[in-house]
Amino acid sequence: MSPIAVALLVAAAVLVVAAEWSHLGVRLGADARRSRKRAQTKANLHIVHPDSEEFARAVERDLAALPTIDERDARRR
Repeated sequence: MSPIAVALLVAAAVLVVAAEWSHLGVRLGADARRSRKRAQTKANLHIVHPDSEEFARAVERDLAALPTIDERDARRR
């Protein structure tokens, strides 16, 4: 293969990569990584129906974990 043919082949490859760079960036870039991670996180979520006992226990547990202001502390301020 002549050096001119090799140079033309390399130039053609560079031209194709340059033309498709925007498409490659979408599939291989940081945005793609972020969207794959979000999709994975969303796949791990599940729906809790409000009429279930599990939901009621979760609400009670969350309410018990909320910080409160003691009335004596509030009067000191």
